[in-house]
Amino acid sequence: MESSLLVFGISHHTAPVEIRERYSVGESQLYPALHQLAGSRGIEEVVLLSTCNRTEFILWCSDIDAGAESVRRFLAEKFALETAHYGHFFRLTGAEALLHVFRVASSLDSLIVGEPQILGQVKAAWTKARQAGTTGRYLDRVFQKALSVSKHVRNETAIGEAPVSIPYAAVALARRLFHTLESRNVLLVGSGKMSELSARHLLAAGVGKLWVTNRTYEHAEALARQLGGTAVRFEDRWPYLAQTDIILSSTGCPHIIFAREDAERISALRGGQPIFLIDIAVPRDVDPAVRDLPGFFLYDIDDLEQVVSSNLDGRLTAAASAEKLVEREAASFLKQIEGERVVPTIVALRAHLERIRLEEVARIRAETRIDAPRRRSAQDVAIEAVTGRIMNRLAREMARELKQAQKQREQEELAAAVRFLFRLEQQAAVPEPASEPEFPSATEPTALPDPASA
Repeated sequence: MESSLLVFGISHHTAPVEIRERYSVGESQLYPALHQLAGSRGIEEVVLLSTCNRTEFILWCSDIDAGAESVRRFLAEKFALETAHYGHFFRLTGAEALLHVFRVASSLDSLIVGEPQILGQVKAAWTKARQAGTTGRYLDRVFQKALSVSKHVRNETAIGEAPVSIPYAAVALARRLFHTLESRNVLLVGSGKMSELSARHLLAAGVGKLWVTNRTYEHAEALARQLGGTAVRFEDRWPYLAQTDIILSSTGCPHIIFAREDAERISALRGGQPIFLIDIAVPRDVDPAVRDLPGFFLYDIDDLEQVVSSNLDGRLTAAASAEKLVEREAASFLKQIEGERVVPTIVALRAHLERIRLEEVARIRAETRIDAPRRRSAQDVAIEAVTGRIMNRLAREMARELKQAQKQREQEELAAAVRFLFRLEQQAAVPEPASEPEFPSATEPTALPDPASA
């Protein structure tokens, strides 16, 4: 099995939120997960991208099947992976995995095409993997290129121009219910980036009072200070809930923090006035059973897609251009990598030919024994020039044939033949240049086996 890129994951394309939240990797779990996977069979490098809409393991594997099995075992151990859920996971390798990483970074695979948050999330995932020491020259090059492609997409297409994002969609939902947000009170639960963005949209829409609560009060204070709101201690939130029209929850808590019983308590305090809950956390913060209570309007992250459909036309047109750009960049990057796959063989061949040339030049000098300095100098120049040209021509022609081989197997067979014929592997070790990832030819996404039969 040859080394290659593997993406193994679950996303909003393959699973609803109740399945995705089951396999979400929280901040406290991230570094242990990276270290465990990096030391697992078949895996050489790993980046873990876990957001509201996806949990994806981007891996450089020495053995694709062994790497995929290592991820499956990790999920079974840490998240009690169920047989029924296994079908929600996808597996991409080689060129298709590379294209997928580029599309994700460029927001072409997002729930809301063109949303800007994913670029920062991809960059953060790569940075954390580098800090953990679980990525190296292969994935570093892939992610560096992915971020560059994303920048080109933003600069060269109109994909990000329409004001559509998850926070924007949340505000649009609130407007549908209340018609106007002026004088509506808001309680923000959680102080992360998504909460901040949502709050800024709400403030721009003219809401009344804004309260911010968080289990860590200092975080709530910091965000409230930025937004001009008021920080509330988490344990003191109940009186404020009674005055709140809109609750926007986006915490990193691994369990429900707003149960049906809590909603019933608030309903009694509010006298039945409607309350709007936007739960954009994964795992979810609000018990889905709250939907059944009169006066409560609960929307989770999967509901937001419907809200932004009217704004997607322009983005979808831009996305078509962006798709072509990303595909072109991926193909170019892959071609470059495939050409550089044989660089170590070419370097070794040049060194071998140069050794032969120097040996033969030394032999000719010893055989001619011409004493006249001028004649010897002239002859040396001619010998150096002729032998150098012959060596360079041979090396160039072989390098061209190796680089132009159409398929990976053909290229590797030719490189192996050159190494065998010239006994390159028996020569003294030649310093290997910084090489690039080796990706096999594009393949169809592979259907995953049932874990019961694994």
